[in-house]
Amino acid sequence: MVKQIGEGMRIALLEDDVAVGTTMQHWLEAAGHVVHNFTSGKTIVREAARESFDLFMLDWHVPDLSGEEVVRWLREKQLSTVPVLFATSRDSETDIVAALTAGADDYMVKPVRRLELLARVESLLRRTRPKDSGVEPISVGSYLINLVDRVVTLAGVPIEMTDKEYELTVFLFRNIGRLISRGHISESVWGRSSDVQSRTVDTHVSRVRKKLEIGPARGVRLTPVYNFGYRLEKVSIPDEISA
Repeated sequence: MVKQIGEGMRIALLEDDVAVGTTMQHWLEAAGHVVHNFTSGKTIVREAARESFDLFMLDWHVPDLSGEEVVRWLREKQLSTVPVLFATSRDSETDIVAALTAGADDYMVKPVRRLELLARVESLLRRTRPKDSGVEPISVGSYLINLVDRVVTLAGVPIEMTDKEYELTVFLFRNIGRLISRGHISESVWGRSSDVQSRTVDTHVSRVRKKLEIGPARGVRLTPVYNFGYRLEKVSIPDEISA
């Protein structure tokens, strides 16, 4: 089965035991996810300030900042919709309650088992993934994206697009309402091993915006965020246009 665009998560993994972190990274990447591995709390916080992720997986005891401090920082920065999974050796009820109170969505006790880890990640994916994921058409405003035939229509009219323009469109519409970094877009559309520059992402976003006539009149708005990325949002179509 071919994985659809945007089905895998971009995961930030905080684990200071290199062997454990590498093993979990291999498990997750074999399941179709992209993993960024960090060994210190300050490093993952610095990256989270300039890059978007679909999931944070945190150990508790790490250098600089604890996993609990990291999740509190994430929630204070209003990254409230990004799921957080703790994977730690701390197994007391008090520790679990503290992590969940700080803002974690799920909690695993080490040693982590592969199938359980993948099941918990998939459960968090289902909670955060838009309802129109999979192969069901994506319908937003004046747009309909047929994921089977790879066709985007605007007000019923098919729009001619290159493969990358189509894939970028699907990724943006799958993540509608979210602020997505350029690095996140690049990895999801071009692949992690690609050498795509920010200007290439910006150029393709500009082409998609023009071809799809993106704007409030079509029920969506695409906003660039300086030094970060883009947010595609639903907006109400003006009465004089929709009437």
